[in-house]
Amino acid sequence: MIIKKGSFLLSILSICFLLTGCNDEYNDSRWSLFKKVDPEPMSINKENSIDEKAMVEDIKKETASVSSIFDVAVIRGKKETLIAYKVKHMARFKMKSIEEELKEKLKSKYPDETFIVSSDFKIFLETMRLWDLMQDPAFSEKKANKRLEDIVHLNNELT
Repeated sequence: MIIKKGSFLLSILSICFLLTGCNDEYNDSRWSLFKKVDPEPMSINKENSIDEKAMVEDIKKETASVSSIFDVAVIRGKKETLIAYKVKHMARFKMKSIEEELKEKLKSKYPDETFIVSSDFKIFLETMRLWDLMQDPAFSEKKANKRLEDIVHLNNELT
């Protein structure tokens, strides 16, 4: 009788762990520490035009085309575009030159845009958290812009 109760309890606990493990539909920020998450580029403006969406996707492609970069998150706000990226381990010694190369590449293609470019992992995590929040339709544009401004301010403090 004790064995049956114990195995029943063990099977119930196993099922609960499996179900909670599969429940991470939009929670990429948790996994960004361990693996490449490759989030879709986003614009905070809910009514963005097709041109704006194409531009944000192109910015992500341009950033990902740099050989030393392996994961990119792009979020476009009202005033600026935040680009957070992770650098391959062996390229960490050249992080400053990678950032300069990326800024030049983007400025030459989009001279009217303001870019916030960061290889800082904390900024990448905060960008992923904002990306997760923006998946919820109830998350307002105003809150998203405020959160983006906070991330930009944090980036300026770190540099």
